Amino acid sequence: MSAVQLPGTDPAPVTRPPLGADIETGRDDVDTPPARRGPSRLLHRAERYTLLALLLAICAFFSVFPESAETFPTAANLSIVAGNQSVITLLALALLLPLVSGHFDFSVGATAASSSVLSAVLMSRYDLWLPWCVLASIVFGTVVGSVNGVLVSRLRMNSFVTTLGMATLLGGLIQWYTGGQTTTSNINPNLVSFGSAKWLGLPRLVFVVAMVLVLGWYLLAQTPYGRSLYAIGANPRAAELVGIPVRSYTARAFVCGGAVAGLAGVLLTARTGGATADNGTSMLFPALAAVFLGATAIQPGRFNVWGTVIGVLFVAVSVSGLTLAGASDWVNPVFNGAALLVAVALSSFLANRRGAGRPL
Repeated sequence: MSAVQLPGTDPAPVTRPPLGADIETGRDDVDTPPARRGPSRLLHRAERYTLLALLLAICAFFSVFPESAETFPTAANLSIVAGNQSVITLLALALLLPLVSGHFDFSVGATAASSSVLSAVLMSRYDLWLPWCVLASIVFGTVVGSVNGVLVSRLRMNSFVTTLGMATLLGGLIQWYTGGQTTTSNINPNLVSFGSAKWLGLPRLVFVVAMVLVLGWYLLAQTPYGRSLYAIGANPRAAELVGIPVRSYTARAFVCGGAVAGLAGVLLTARTGGATADNGTSMLFPALAAVFLGATAIQPGRFNVWGTVIGVLFVAVSVSGLTLAGASDWVNPVFNGAALLVAVALSSFLANRRGAGRPL
């Protein structure tokens, strides 16, 4: 839009960004000497793929390490790792959606555990048709996400405290309803066979997760809604000033995350052949570590889907290798906790250096 010139005045000079300037950062790459630009580009590429390189290095190490070389590089171990991480990957995606908008959702683990119990009980006690059980579990997760979204976006409650309270509430309801007992009888055999069957040497669950990941990537990276969520996460006040409906979009992020967590509960039932009285905490922390590790890869300083997948694999492969090498039981939680701390520190550092807005 051209500037309006008042009668009797000289035309106002129009300031344009230099050709090649980065719209997001305002930096001009064209005027930067190649000698200075080259190292910066190399450093950026190194940041993007360092986690992937570490993943490959860990795979190579445990493949030749004497204690694990016999079992780690086998197709059977690959299948086990991929199948076991299917639920964690979906939970990481469920965490990712609200995190992009700047909010935590610590209830996704408990939501998945509750959805698992719901699907198992509907089949075991009420002999409900399998598709209705799956739909009911996803709807349940959606309802939980909707409640979280309303509390956080409309009532302006702190997402950390709100979702932690929801997780505690759901965990208590699981214990009350199940009496601490595992539900394994009369589970639909079609669901159990789907959870244990393979396609192309990989568990079927992996292909379901892959489709959901593609949808999540498309939503966040290729749609105006996804780009708006990133804008909200970077600076909600600025996003509101440019016309983005911050409250509505934030609530939708929680809703989508809850729906994904509900689907994760169904896959958990399929994978285990039943439902336990677990509160979901054991699934939450590996997913958190994966999401923050993912913010150091592919798009350093930003939460992103494919970086999160690499983060899931990094944690899973490391724990699998340590277990096969004969590590004690305490190594798993210690590694997950250490990975989470390191990931948060690195992702926050990269976000601050990149100028991506609020620290992660």
